Amino acid sequence: MNSRPLPGSGAPKRNPSAAVQLPDYTVYTLASWHKITAMLVGGTLLWAIGCLFYHNGLLSLLLVPGGAYAPRILRDYLHRRRRAALNLQFKQMLFSLSSSLSAGRSVENAFREAVQDLLMLDPEGDSDMISELNIICARMEYGQPVEEALNDFSKRAGMEDVERFADVFSVCKRTGGDLVEIVRRTSTIIGEKLDMQQEIAVSIAQKKFEAKALLVSPLIMVIFMSLTAGDYMQPMYTGAGIAISTLALGLLFLCCLWTSKIMNIPL
Repeated sequence: MNSRPLPGSGAPKRNPSAAVQLPDYTVYTLASWHKITAMLVGGTLLWAIGCLFYHNGLLSLLLVPGGAYAPRILRDYLHRRRRAALNLQFKQMLFSLSSSLSAGRSVENAFREAVQDLLMLDPEGDSDMISELNIICARMEYGQPVEEALNDFSKRAGMEDVERFADVFSVCKRTGGDLVEIVRRTSTIIGEKLDMQQEIAVSIAQKKFEAKALLVSPLIMVIFMSLTAGDYMQPMYTGAGIAISTLALGLLFLCCLWTSKIMNIPL
């Protein structure tokens, strides 16, 4: 792939982002071993639940194909966790950027300083925000305007706050506005919003735990009854009892889906 020569350079330089596939935070792709492990764990768990309700290993195998849904559950969970971590790291980056600009540093040096500030919070340096700041700094080294690098990051992040900051930053650079004040006010507003989101997440964490406890309680009750009153539970494993157990198991799965929908509150 040919690269466009930079203004004032004698020879064309290759943009590092042109040769590397940059991450897209709007999607999450599981590794093959993650998918296989999730399916095995999901299938085994469903088989164990089937054995608990039917006391029949062969009949319980009918539930095992449901383990194919486990990779999707794992993918969605890891995706939400990654975006939440990126959201928090973006807030920390904004505060660092605001402090550096207020101290009189240039925009370029402020972004470089933000890398060092985040490394103090994450010495290993494997967070997504540090990687993105390194990409932005590398693009600046190759002569690309910082606002273009920010706009590209905002598109890949797919987050409202990042897009809003990139738009405000670009307009300020074009119009020659007070960049220090605009970044400070923007970072304060976005920071307050993120703080409110975290408070809401903490407030509903207890309700999520209670919902999970209610979903597990029927399984615990069946285990307890099977261990302490096996003869009393024996009719549930033969004849019409199998149909009743299947109905109860189906209702339990519906409650699980319903609860997950209710507790999945977008912040």
